[in-house]
Amino acid sequence: MEFIQLGNNGPTVPTLGIGAWSWGDTLFWNYGKDYGATQVQEAFHAAVDAGITFFDTAEVYGLGKSEQLLGQFIRQTETPIQVATKYGPLPWRFTAESVAEALTASLDRLQLTQVTLYQVHWPFTFLMSQETLMNALADQVEKGRIQTIGVSNYSAAQMREAHAVLSKRGIPLAVNQVRYSLLSREVETQGIIKTARELGITILAYSPLQQGLLTGKYTPEGPQPSGPRQWDSRFKPEGLRKISPVLDLLHQFGQNYGKTPAQVALNWLIAQGGIIPIPGAKNAEQARQNAGAVGWQLTADEVAQLEQVTRPWL
Repeated sequence: MEFIQLGNNGPTVPTLGIGAWSWGDTLFWNYGKDYGATQVQEAFHAAVDAGITFFDTAEVYGLGKSEQLLGQFIRQTETPIQVATKYGPLPWRFTAESVAEALTASLDRLQLTQVTLYQVHWPFTFLMSQETLMNALADQVEKGRIQTIGVSNYSAAQMREAHAVLSKRGIPLAVNQVRYSLLSREVETQGIIKTARELGITILAYSPLQQGLLTGKYTPEGPQPSGPRQWDSRFKPEGLRKISPVLDLLHQFGQNYGKTPAQVALNWLIAQGGIIPIPGAKNAEQARQNAGAVGWQLTADEVAQLEQVTRPWL
């Protein structure tokens, strides 16, 4: 397994993580119907066995169920696990104490005394200013309950603001978690990637397989996904035909390395530098497949060809 540092001087984590949104989520991912606790437990252990020890969750995933499951699984292994979770800046949370209380609840569900990374889930803080929020997070770093601070879905300007507030406390902003894949490259044209590199902020790429579109599993003639994705136009025959040039190239490069389209798509993200993809894994096989994205690398020419064919998604 390859490793990368969170921010300028944060902890070192694997260059590929696991996103645990689907663990316990019944609204989008049909947890409890198509799969359940046994399957995600097997996914956890398969990931750890493959060297993936960095897991990203949030208090809102499954309304706390994802954190609870991850906390249970961590106690089943002696391997050190690094956990990232998220604080939701809800309208009724407008004091520094509310940040501490939310963190306490997450730590209780995770059965931990410290998280590797604590992120603000979205930039809309309603009645709480960014200055109050960032200082509240800095307080928790000083108390030893957070190792590093991150944000999620922040624009380039919002990253700068958060970074500036934390810098006054001598604490870096380590991470911005954003949607980023070959089929979702807006963060490049929005200046988020450039700003992150300038400030020494690591990018966590969520939905790096575009909710399964980049796996090659779905074709215009084949089966459609279950849940809300079945109404998503991108998964309709016309949408799938639109991405066929991308999938063709992923298949072609995959054959060169004995890899799947999904593994090539994840490897492309890692090749950008300073990017940690966090694909989901609902079962052991998906976790093992994710792990196959590391330990090898696309050539510079292959990276460039994928960049060229996915420019419509900039």
